Amino acid sequence: MNIHILQHVPFEGAGSIEAWALAQGHTLTTTRFYAQEPFPALATFDLLVIMGGPMSIHDEHLYSWLKGEKWFARQVIDSGRPVLGVCLGAQLLAEVLGGEVYPGKQKEIGWFPIVLDEGFILHPLGAQLAPRPTVFHWHGETFTLPPGAQRIATSAACDNQGFIYRDQVIALQFHLETTPESAQSIVEHCGDELVDAPYIQSAEAILGNSDHYSAINSTMRQMLEYLEVQVGQSRG
Repeated sequence: MNIHILQHVPFEGAGSIEAWALAQGHTLTTTRFYAQEPFPALATFDLLVIMGGPMSIHDEHLYSWLKGEKWFARQVIDSGRPVLGVCLGAQLLAEVLGGEVYPGKQKEIGWFPIVLDEGFILHPLGAQLAPRPTVFHWHGETFTLPPGAQRIATSAACDNQGFIYRDQVIALQFHLETTPESAQSIVEHCGDELVDAPYIQSAEAILGNSDHYSAINSTMRQMLEYLEVQVGQSRG
């Protein structure tokens, strides 16, 4: 299948998503908003992936492409194509589908556990996943669940850690695509956020947890394989 990536900043790329896609023989294309690249035609891709970034989805006055990105995401959803959103991408999808995005009660940065929602565990995808995985976080905002969405998970610092919508849209507040290289990159570019707070880890703690990458990348693979099936169904 053809996968299109929406990338907001150079240091938050597709991570393990890219490695999985290439290993499966899929095609990857990217719109890099920081390089003023255009949106593709809908007919040119099967799955849309919206990555993270340090900006807010409310910063349309600072990033002129944000309004167009929301419009584009809506068109993709309406076309029946599957969509995966990560962090900022999840917040954008929440707003597009009717949720509200707002500052969280705590910033959550580092390796912290989530708990899968009881309803999601009954879903065919949720039933495959570990119920209390430790995942990578880097976010200060959160969202309400859009109408009709099933919550994926919660954590001590964040009530809504993601949602699945009509089996077509997966929005993850947390990161499963993170690799040692991408973690190093975000620490280098956003390290000023690593202050003393209950749910913010130090750079050393973030970069020293090398055992977690394989587990989260494996879970990312399971989600991508699920979306791969949805692509087949969307083609009819």
